[in-house]
Amino acid sequence: MRFITTFFTAAVAALALLAPTASAATRQYEGTVTSVNRSARTFQLRDSERGTIRVKVVSGTRFERISGFSALRAGQRNIEVTVRRSNGRWVATHVGRSGGGGHHGD
Repeated sequence: MRFITTFFTAAVAALALLAPTASAATRQYEGTVTSVNRSARTFQLRDSERGTIRVKVVSGTRFERISGFSALRAGQRNIEVTVRRSNGRWVATHVGRSGGGGHHGD
């Protein structure tokens, strides 16, 4: 009986590690860069449908049609960003120029 309880506990723990968490969910935003903080490696993006968010850029962030974080400037329009929640902040997984369609991944 003890073996079954131990096995069951281990199985539940393994499944909990594999299950996606709400904090790991990704979201897409599209809009205009309102500010860039080079020292903190963050920028703010104003999405007309979802409001303004602060986004952290990390070494794993991929850039498309933009030549990296240094190319981001306040006032740039049609910037699309895919973010995930990590340690209470939005971290960019992908940043790029969009066609301006405003579909947000729909």
